[in-house]
Amino acid sequence: MEINMQNLVEKAYAAKQYAYAPYSGFHVGAALLCGDGTIFTGCNIENAAYSPANCAERTAVFKAVSEGYRSFLAIAVAGSSGEYLAPCGVCRQVLMEFCDPDSFLVILAKNQTQYQSFRLGELFPHAFSKTDLV
Repeated sequence: MEINMQNLVEKAYAAKQYAYAPYSGFHVGAALLCGDGTIFTGCNIENAAYSPANCAERTAVFKAVSEGYRSFLAIAVAGSSGEYLAPCGVCRQVLMEFCDPDSFLVILAKNQTQYQSFRLGELFPHAFSKTDLV
């Protein structure tokens, strides 16, 4: 399946509007492309206690997994800083659980027309995964 990066970036920016970020004011959106072409979006959701907060990337993955999806091709991440925004370490670990690090594409958007793409394995070398448990 061909990955339309521009479409994913646009959907990530659209998802950003739903972010709940009253403490940081830092809004993030993500758009996750499933193997069958379905797209799940997510936004960051903060909490006054901080640790219960959830990043946009994990929100998108958890929504997809909760609907029975397990095959993912790419994710676009859009923040409000005007800079390229990479997933945090926790999000990278969650992506490792469900995605092939050699083929899964992570698209970092600076704005709606400027973005970079990386394979998950490039962003998370030497990651711990389910293969380490055998």
